[in-house]
Amino acid sequence: MGRRKVKHELISNESVRKVTFRKRKAGLLKKLDELATLCGVIACAIIFSAYDDQPEIWPSPAEALFAFEELKRLPSRKPGKYMVDQEAFLSTNVSKLKQQLEKQRRKNLGLELELMMAGCTEGMDLHDLKHIKNPSESIQFLEEMIASVTSEIERAENENNA
Repeated sequence: MGRRKVKHELISNESVRKVTFRKRKAGLLKKLDELATLCGVIACAIIFSAYDDQPEIWPSPAEALFAFEELKRLPSRKPGKYMVDQEAFLSTNVSKLKQQLEKQRRKNLGLELELMMAGCTEGMDLHDLKHIKNPSESIQFLEEMIASVTSEIERAENENNA
């Protein structure tokens, strides 16, 4: 029998929430024990809850303290391959998003210019071209396109002559 999908939101019924907490906590600690045993890693967990007076520390306070001491001893300047701090993560994402934005802007500019050229062939008046937002950027884009087409023509001519 399959399980149904659980909505990840606060359980409104207090007694159901408490039972769910106890079951999931037990499952989490069991998985953590399996991970530590099977993979030979140092692991600990500290769980604070409104249902207990004291936080639950797994496997024991002494072993959890040992795990934290081991964590402190790790060199701070030698992060893992994929380990980044929040600032590096955000700056990388901002950089990627800026690149995507610039790529999309260039694509939109190309489409806008294609539409303008199609309009010119259909007899659109040049006064209707006032909607172009940045004419210098459009000229630069067209020059790049012309240079690209010219180099393709030259390459094709060289291949035909060879």
